[in-house]
Amino acid sequence: MTVELFAGVPVSDLPRALDWYGRLFGAEPSFLPNDVEAVWEVAEHRYVYVELEPEDAGHSMVTLFVYDLDERVAAIADRGLEPAQRETYDNGVRKVTYRDPDGNEVGLGGGPVAA
Repeated sequence: MTVELFAGVPVSDLPRALDWYGRLFGAEPSFLPNDVEAVWEVAEHRYVYVELEPEDAGHSMVTLFVYDLDERVAAIADRGLEPAQRETYDNGVRKVTYRDPDGNEVGLGGGPVAA
């Protein structure tokens, strides 16, 4: 069974979101389905999209688990974004949280640091 995932993030300013999420993901949107949405394919069949919905902006939480967390965080920093929070859970799993200009939370999770 193939599963496609679309995780939506409401934003109040589409041009600002295009810039911010472009820096977060390191790419232009994969496609623009209409005048109020932008979509990034973050992995095969898995997408994060922003949609102009000012009344709902700032209340979204999305977490992506990646296997190259440290490299991604460094690359994102090179593009001018710094995490709002860093956590390490008791089992060693790590989470780095970014907040877009509206306050939406985008987390990147990663496994424990190899010994």
